[in-house]
Amino acid sequence: MEKYLINPNQKLSKINKDIYGNFSEHLGRCIYEGLYVGEDSDIPNVNGMRKDVVDALKDMGIPVLRWPGGCFADEYHWKDGIGPKENRKKMINTHWGGVVEDNSFGTHEFFELCRQLGCDTYINGNVGSGTVQEMSEWVEYMTLDGTSPMADLRKANGHEEPWNVKYFGVGNESWGCGGHMLPEAYANEFRRYETFVRDYDSSKHIYRIACGANAFDYHWTEVLLQKACSRMNGLSLHYYTIPHEWHRKGSALEFTKDEYDITIGRAYKMEELVRRHGDIMNQHDPDKRVGLIVDEWGTWYDVEPGTNPGFLYQQNTMRDAIVAALTLNIFNKHSDRVHMANIAQTVNVLQSVALTDGAEMLLTPTYHVFKMYKDHQENTLLGSYITTPVIGTDGEKFPKLIESASVDENGVIYATITNASADEAAEIKCQIADFELGDIRAEILVGSPWDYNSFEEKDAVRTAEFGDYTATADGFIATLPPCSVVKFVIK
Repeated sequence: MEKYLINPNQKLSKINKDIYGNFSEHLGRCIYEGLYVGEDSDIPNVNGMRKDVVDALKDMGIPVLRWPGGCFADEYHWKDGIGPKENRKKMINTHWGGVVEDNSFGTHEFFELCRQLGCDTYINGNVGSGTVQEMSEWVEYMTLDGTSPMADLRKANGHEEPWNVKYFGVGNESWGCGGHMLPEAYANEFRRYETFVRDYDSSKHIYRIACGANAFDYHWTEVLLQKACSRMNGLSLHYYTIPHEWHRKGSALEFTKDEYDITIGRAYKMEELVRRHGDIMNQHDPDKRVGLIVDEWGTWYDVEPGTNPGFLYQQNTMRDAIVAALTLNIFNKHSDRVHMANIAQTVNVLQSVALTDGAEMLLTPTYHVFKMYKDHQENTLLGSYITTPVIGTDGEKFPKLIESASVDENGVIYATITNASADEAAEIKCQIADFELGDIRAEILVGSPWDYNSFEEKDAVRTAEFGDYTATADGFIATLPPCSVVKFVIK
């Protein structure tokens, strides 16, 4: 039996709600068909936004949405996406499938989507193919309250009041699709571009995010912090979980037990990445003013057979739910440094929380994890520890049990535990220091690693009440099934 210890007296960092953010790019069917169908669509919508998807994301507790990319951000010119839709420029989406982008979803539509979702906004600017002037004018267009060329243009396009831009990314993947820069070159560009991301409202500071490293590139982090730490509020990090190699990533639905273990082992490397990049940040920013922003993460497999290779459409199983659950537990445990994260991507692309097919929509196992975990948002992380064996293949090892615990303002404790083993249950005994148990309830997401929701069977994987536990004076004893995510609510 494994020991699980929670210490309510050890109150650590605040878990920023934006750790539970999502990412939406002009890629495949994420925006068009996924989030936006247009005002004239037969699919129920409000101002063009799919009502079923919006309602589901609100229920999931989506706190922030990143847009317009991704690689697309560094070929996106914002003025092409404003004004009457019949006059908007069409372009070729060179990164994602070579399809025509008609720019019918632009700045006004994004802010309308976020208004309906009730979430914060994260805009990613164009450094790769854009100019300082273009980025500066976009910020002016969005945020200036008063008279200026760009504010007047916004008003002429139908929006009198400025919007609130909470986060602004200065470029994306500048080491790759955003310009193939060396870190020294990007550091200089960041300093130049960031200068012109103005705070037009002194009461609303835009949180400026520098392009950070690709996975294990610690040198990039070192250089950026040496050259530009004082100019940034956040530094991004991208890491995708891929079972094989880039040219053959493996199937989302057809995989072996070994491939499952490899996937989970590689997902768990997020712990090393956050810790080691965080260690470098601590040297330059010991007060932890600068946030680590993991604004692209999730699983990446080969596309589903018969779909456009450039659209990155993949299914989503309990394997992906385990990846999501363990990753969110890692972010919670490092919430002193991780200020925001954005799973890629919201709908119909990579590790989505929802999939659509015409008027039909389904919620994935990953969606259910996010909904289970939303109670952690804005809570205080508690000191906690669980004993656990290390399992997996020879090449990829990971803890069988991965957890985090938090407390809300009313003293309610939320503990989320992932049993990442594909085939072994786990017995645990939880003890909560200096705590007299009053009430406990639990929820579970469980299944075979290969279980998934389809348009023929939308609820094959869903959450349920969990009852395989016994309350004790200071905690509980429980048996967690294999491949499961369990949330305990303790009062």
